[in-house]
Amino acid sequence: MNVGIIGAGHIAGKIARTLEYTDGIKCLAVGSRTLDKAKAFAAEFGIPKAYGSYGELLDDPEVDLVYVATPHSHHFDVTMEAIGKGKACLVEKAFMANAFQTKKVLDLAKEKGVFVAEAIWTRYQPARDIINRLISYGRIGTVCQISATLSHRVMHLPRIVRPELCGGTLLDIGIYPLNFVRMVCDNPIEKIESQCVLSDLGVDLSETISMTLEGGILTTIHSSVYCEGYNTATISGTEGCIVVDNTNNPGLIRIYSKGGRLQEEMAVPENISGYEYEFQACKDAMEKGLIEPPQMPHSETLFLMELMDSLRKEWGVHYPMD
Repeated sequence: MNVGIIGAGHIAGKIARTLEYTDGIKCLAVGSRTLDKAKAFAAEFGIPKAYGSYGELLDDPEVDLVYVATPHSHHFDVTMEAIGKGKACLVEKAFMANAFQTKKVLDLAKEKGVFVAEAIWTRYQPARDIINRLISYGRIGTVCQISATLSHRVMHLPRIVRPELCGGTLLDIGIYPLNFVRMVCDNPIEKIESQCVLSDLGVDLSETISMTLEGGILTTIHSSVYCEGYNTATISGTEGCIVVDNTNNPGLIRIYSKGGRLQEEMAVPENISGYEYEFQACKDAMEKGLIEPPQMPHSETLFLMELMDSLRKEWGVHYPMD
C-alpha cells in the first residue's frame, strides 16, 4: 500500500519514520504548501516523490491512501477533495473541527464508496484488546469506575493556543482519555458534568469531565495543555482494578486484586512507534472493500465529535468554522 502524506510537520515526520519499517506499506509521496518544504521532508525521510501542493499529491494515481497530517482546522477541505477524487484517507485526530464537518465528510465517503478513518492511534494498538479481554474474562469483576488523565504543558505551540487553528486541550489531548473511556465501555451517557479553565484567547486550557454511564458506571477525565500530569488510567471493578501506565500510549498493564495486591503485570508487545497499527488496520479494511475500519467506525468518530461540540458549547469555546 502506497501512502501519501499531506503536511510536513512533526507528526508527519513520525509517520514517515514509522512507515520506513512497516511491512507491506510504503510512504511514496509527501505534499506540502511549498515545494521546497516538501523536497526537504522527502530528502530527510527517503520519500520518492515531493509535491508543492496538496492537489498534486491527490492526483498521483500511485497513491493508495492519503494521510492528512495538517492541523485540525485544515482537515476538512483537503479530505473532501481527496474523497471527491476517490482517494482513501486516514485523517489525524481530531478528525475535523466539529460535527458538522465530520458528517459532511462521512456522508461523502458513503456516497462515493471511499474509505476514510480517524487516526486515533490508541484505538488500533494491541493494548486495547488486552484490556478488553481482561475485563471480559472477569479479572476485575464488574466494571464500576473508569478514570483517565492526560496532561502535557504544550502552551508554546501556536496550534494549541489559537482558536483559528482549533486550539485548546479537548481536540488535541482530551480526545485520548475520552476515547479510552469509550474503548472500555460505550454504554449511553446518562449524565455529564464538566469544569473548564479558559485562556485569554478563549480556548480550553484544563478540564475535568465526569460522566455517568448506563449501568451505574462512573467515569472521570482530567486533561490539560497547561500542566504536566501523571497520565495513567484506571478501570475499577468489584473484584479489583486494571491500571494502565500511559493513557496515550500504553506500555504496561497492571492487574490488582482486592486490597490493592498486585496480581500480574503485562507488557504491551514491542512496536515500531505505535502508529503502524492504524495503517495496517486501514490496509486490512481496504482489502476487504470496507469504507471504515472496525477499530474506529464512522459512528464512533461522529459520536465523539458531537460530544466534544456539546462540551465546547457549554464552556464557550468557539472556532471560526463552527
